[in-house]
Amino acid sequence: MPRYRLIVEYDGSPYAGWQRQANGPSVQGALEAAVEAFSGEKVTVFGAGRTDAGVHATGQVAHVDLQTDWRPDTVRDAMNAHLRDERVAVIDAAPAAPDFDARFSATRRHYIYRILDRRSPAALLAGHVWWVSRRLDVEAMDRAAKRLVGTHDFSTFRAANCQAKSPIRTLDRLDVMRGLDGGVEIVASARSFLHNQIRSFAGSLKLVGENRWTDDELTAALESRDRKRCGPVAPPGGLYFVGVEYGAGAELGPPRSLLPTYSITSLAEPDTGRS
Repeated sequence: MPRYRLIVEYDGSPYAGWQRQANGPSVQGALEAAVEAFSGEKVTVFGAGRTDAGVHATGQVAHVDLQTDWRPDTVRDAMNAHLRDERVAVIDAAPAAPDFDARFSATRRHYIYRILDRRSPAALLAGHVWWVSRRLDVEAMDRAAKRLVGTHDFSTFRAANCQAKSPIRTLDRLDVMRGLDGGVEIVASARSFLHNQIRSFAGSLKLVGENRWTDDELTAALESRDRKRCGPVAPPGGLYFVGVEYGAGAELGPPRSLLPTYSITSLAEPDTGRS
């Protein structure tokens, strides 16, 4: 049974999230319907990350098993033909090893959170950035962000309904910078994240950027392991899943901006080990 690795881009605005569910349309459901429409097969498409409602992706990775040994470009083009009415596109399809798993073979995931900090509201980017009406101190935000890098108990920055067994995660990178469009970009990299972790970071770092929190206050919030000490959770529309790494030696860093680079997905051989 051939396995295919897909790189998927989507606007999360109209979807209830990545995962198929009864309460609304999902990205996973749209992809599975597209496969069935061209192949006649009912399949499950497995993603590298289960993004929430309203969260976007430029480099989501997925895998799917098909009965027929289709050419990869046929899989890509046929799926896209049946996704024309969706806000989802398959950017690439390629053969994958039988033991490749989009979720469990991943060694690092990369996200970018985008903030538009200007007096005028977002018009073209509404729903795709977090609009903040005052200029943020990006240098202060970046300095404070470094307090969160490393291995910590991130209970303060996880959703109350997070299903992860442990709040301990290792954050490899958390950088705050000005993007090419002049807005703020928060770049986060780790093997895995807790539910709402990046949006919780963004909301807390915004308080630093407004000079309402100091570096030490952010550290105190982290060390408290108390969800009530977290800043406001940033809205989902500013969050983008931009890429996944697989395999040893795939040390690709996320782009400084979503434009013009859209994906940093590594095409290296998958690491089949589990942790």
